[in-house]
Amino acid sequence: MLELARSGISEGIWLRAERQTGGRGRQGRLWVSPVGNFYGSSIVRVRVGDPAPATLALVAAVALEEVVRTYLPLNHQGESAGGPRGAGLALKWPNDLLLGGAKISGILLERTGDAVVVGIGVNLAHHPKDTDRVATSLAAHGATPDPTDFAETLAETFARWLGIWRGQGLAPIRTRWLERAHPIGTALTARLPDGSATDGLFHGLDSDGALILRLADGTARVIHAGDVFLL
Repeated sequence: MLELARSGISEGIWLRAERQTGGRGRQGRLWVSPVGNFYGSSIVRVRVGDPAPATLALVAAVALEEVVRTYLPLNHQGESAGGPRGAGLALKWPNDLLLGGAKISGILLERTGDAVVVGIGVNLAHHPKDTDRVATSLAAHGATPDPTDFAETLAETFARWLGIWRGQGLAPIRTRWLERAHPIGTALTARLPDGSATDGLFHGLDSDGALILRLADGTARVIHAGDVFLL
């Protein structure tokens, strides 16, 4: 998709793989990609007046949460924000969707020129058993969507949320993200790019989409980059 972006391909095009032999996540992590899951990428062309390109991760997250929720049996959807920790679907900053506290998907943004490639992987039929983060799949929760149908639904939903982001700004995306995130007060640890770690309680997102942690001394720290884990 990066090569297609450099060639001038239009915004809104999606490329989907049945499986990947070189799948990767954030910071070059291995992403195992068996047949039956969803692996897809789309291109957004950044325009003058658009919100910050990095916030497309929030756009992708709210679109993905909406789509995954439609495929889950009602008894597996659980609570949204404000519900018990680990119940149902919950967004986790910066780019994860959790189901029952386990990772079910990942989102990766990469940029070349005015194009942002939004890559999304979702465990539909399979999930890894031996990773450092507990993972799950839709199949493990009683849903078996066809990857092609899932791709079509996600493309439509992402396009709608992209239009909101572009037409109304980040605010409605941020509001939706917070509604679908784990509850305020959830204990988190953030591993930062410099190798340090910070523990705190989830205190929302700032106006630019950065993570706010409430620290033990009562102060707030804004996290712009890092890996975040539930404690």
